[in-house]
Amino acid sequence: MIFSAFERMVAGRYLRARRREGFVSVIAGFSFGGIALGVATLIIVMAVMNGFRQDMMSRILGVNGHIDVSGKVYAIDKFDDLAAKLKVLPGIVSVMPAVQGQVMATGQGRSSGVLVRGVRGEDLAQRPWIANHIIDGALDGFTEGEGIAVGSRMAETFNLRAGSELTLLAPKGNVTAFGAVPRVQTFKIAAVFNVGMSDFDASVIFMPLPQAQRFFKYPNAVTNLEIHLANPDTAHMISRDIQQITGETTRVLSWEQTNGPLFNALQVERNVMFLILTLIILVAAFNIISGMIMLVKDKGRDIAILRTMGATRGMIMRIFFMAGASIGFVGTLLGLILGVVVCENIEAIRQFLSMITGTDLFSPEIYFLSKMPAEMDWNETLSIIAMSLALSFGATLYPSWRAARTDPVDALRYE
Repeated sequence: MIFSAFERMVAGRYLRARRREGFVSVIAGFSFGGIALGVATLIIVMAVMNGFRQDMMSRILGVNGHIDVSGKVYAIDKFDDLAAKLKVLPGIVSVMPAVQGQVMATGQGRSSGVLVRGVRGEDLAQRPWIANHIIDGALDGFTEGEGIAVGSRMAETFNLRAGSELTLLAPKGNVTAFGAVPRVQTFKIAAVFNVGMSDFDASVIFMPLPQAQRFFKYPNAVTNLEIHLANPDTAHMISRDIQQITGETTRVLSWEQTNGPLFNALQVERNVMFLILTLIILVAAFNIISGMIMLVKDKGRDIAILRTMGATRGMIMRIFFMAGASIGFVGTLLGLILGVVVCENIEAIRQFLSMITGTDLFSPEIYFLSKMPAEMDWNETLSIIAMSLALSFGATLYPSWRAARTDPVDALRYE
């Protein structure tokens, strides 16, 4: 649709209402603000949901692996031979033998249930989410079989640091003449890590594989094989190939099976939030309709004069369409700018609001992450902009058509 300079001038003049037309201008202002806030809110919420899902997936899969192989009855014997067979499968990057077990940790007059994961030092060093997030100590001692690695929140709970000691009690104890006695052993802290997931940092301990085998009484065996893939989306397909190699004595679970409900819930929540927040833009579009209808009624005499001066119905329709569409276009543009600015500085904004209100607006204990993530998907953002413009432009069609159908004789008669 091509607009002449005269049409643009008249449409711009109608957007700058005089004092007696102030109420029409107020409605247009509310429509403009509603569209801007709706677009900005939609962009921000979708970015936070995307960032939350992506951050959680990268952290969970970065420390837990994409596929887990465990024995159904007992531990996995000859695990190195089995790992060598699995490594040749297409798509598999690494296979990490591990011994896992629940224990009771005690120290500084406190106790808590934790999960011990016994792994080789060289395997742990290849996990970026652990190796690159050491905040105290180093993995050198761990790699040499000296000491264990604990999470930052556990270190705060037990007042631990590199060089401290922590006592672990294994439920599967030694059998004596007086019955089963829990095994108790004290370990030196070699490193403290912080991966940013509160539950993981508070309840997971990494132990050298040989020590874990002795502590849990799995000589020459492991409880799990953690497999990392080049593409996590192929986990379900590759897990079937692994099951054929390992046989019926093992249980093979992909990350989609172990964490699927969590990510499915996030996806459902994301879709529902999108639909709910779209209503803000829809309400603003209805405001455009009501504002433009009032503007058409208020400008009835002007429309009649323009028609008698030779303006066609098409010109009248384009004038009012431009006036209404300008509100939607400028509001959408402002909403886009506001949304991008907030997404780029969302963590600083969260900290500022937390400082003002004196409350933790993104508690790690509830949301599992230590920072508020925001990841903008530009394809999604463009779809939001397109939807907003479509609703805004569509809202101006009926008022514009009604203006074009105004009879100049009737308009001048009732004036």
